Amino acid sequence: MQIEKSTFQFLKKLAKNNNRDWFAEHKPEFDSVQKDVKQFYKEIQENLESHDEIEKHKFFRIYRDVRFSKDKTPYKTHFAGSFSRSGAHLRGGYYLRLKPGESFLAGGFWEPNKEDLYRIRKEIEIDASEFRDILADKNFQKYFGDKFEGDELKTAPKGFDKTHPDIDLLRKKGYIAVRNFTDEEVLSKDFITEINSSYLALRPFFDLMSSVLTTNLNGESIL
Repeated sequence: MQIEKSTFQFLKKLAKNNNRDWFAEHKPEFDSVQKDVKQFYKEIQENLESHDEIEKHKFFRIYRDVRFSKDKTPYKTHFAGSFSRSGAHLRGGYYLRLKPGESFLAGGFWEPNKEDLYRIRKEIEIDASEFRDILADKNFQKYFGDKFEGDELKTAPKGFDKTHPDIDLLRKKGYIAVRNFTDEEVLSKDFITEINSSYLALRPFFDLMSSVLTTNLNGESIL
């Protein structure tokens, strides 16, 4: 299955006509496009389940929550979905956003809770070599470059040395790998294969994080 041109054509029109009257008039078109996109995400999940344990898939609604936003446009101009790995023994998740000119996939740990974030930072503080090995791996770099994306602190986290040699990793608020796509890539017949290949390349990273987050600093299981 592949993403059809009609998907991006609808999203582009929605971006120019982001109001309730236009959307109501074009609701049948939206329903048709969304049905196909949901099926595409279902196939992504099936591919993931062939090599990972997926606990939950969430397909995000097109409707925006404008209560606390300066932007009062009622609709998102993209489709997005996430896939959560199973239970306390795995952790982390995958994500895909489809938007004309701004499509990307991601995987990892976005805004981990404070306990998990502290545990990850302590692991890095003691020995970041396994994290560095992942970032230096040619297969990881092929899809994601040589760094983790996401927000970070301007200085060291509380309780950590700002002169630590791995301060760039310690400052991270999350640990995310991101791959961007052109519209041409998204609309190609090989796109779903590229998504799965990208997610497969994350496995060493996920295996490391699963090990870190299910053990204490002595390597003893906490499950």
